[in-house]
Amino acid sequence: MLSYRHSFHAGNFADVLKHTVAASILDYMLKKDKPLCYLDTHSGCGAYSFQSSEALKTKEFNNGIFPLWKRADLPAPVARYVEQVVEFNAQSKLMHYPGSPSIARQMLRETDRMFLFELHPNEFTNMRENFSGDRQIKMAKKDGLEGLVANMPPKERRGFILIDPSYEIKNEYDLVVESLIQAVRRFATGTYALWYPVVNRQVINRMERELKKSGIKNMQLFELGIQADSAERGMTSSGMIVINPPWTLKKEMQESLPFLADTLGQDGQGFYRIETLAAE
Repeated sequence: MLSYRHSFHAGNFADVLKHTVAASILDYMLKKDKPLCYLDTHSGCGAYSFQSSEALKTKEFNNGIFPLWKRADLPAPVARYVEQVVEFNAQSKLMHYPGSPSIARQMLRETDRMFLFELHPNEFTNMRENFSGDRQIKMAKKDGLEGLVANMPPKERRGFILIDPSYEIKNEYDLVVESLIQAVRRFATGTYALWYPVVNRQVINRMERELKKSGIKNMQLFELGIQADSAERGMTSSGMIVINPPWTLKKEMQESLPFLADTLGQDGQGFYRIETLAAE
């Protein structure tokens, strides 16, 4: 049974990391004139209100986008991401948050295409309403990992694939790795970004080991934590594993992650990781 709703967590520190990385990748890939395919395996509804009962219940945005809003000293990659949030808000106040598909849609050109997958019935209904009539977007109420493998390679032969599960199913970490490996075998030159939460560090260590054993080349990891790893329930950090990253991405994250760890970290416990899991 699917129960995860991102409206409780929109704009939190994990979104800051995920969308800073995604905006950096898209900015680089869109510099080329050739069409691009963007695929989001777990899209959510694509738009969130900070006035909703869900957002106000957790207020996770207070440790995410809110401390960054309208700051003048942001590193350039973080500023690029915040600009997308500013564009999504019609007024000067920070009232709404763009999900991954909305950020991508704002950045993509008329020649590019989007594939959005969402299995949660309510989230899919809201997503369809949010992007109704947009002919560049194909939406499906379908398992995103199945959709990922089935649509590789895209006809454009240029693609950015964001894999962002809720990990509410016990074996989802294993399914993600298996699906990612299959997709890379079909479309080896695509750029893939896999988001993960750190709730149990041993699970993440195993996922990293499996990806390293896969033989996939050119793989980097970027992680942002607001607290040290803990045995208590809850996410203390999250990360992105990027396959075939732009050559500029590592440098941009070296500029951004120390700032974010210092700004968003709690009680001085903020930290970050930047690692090469597999060389080119």
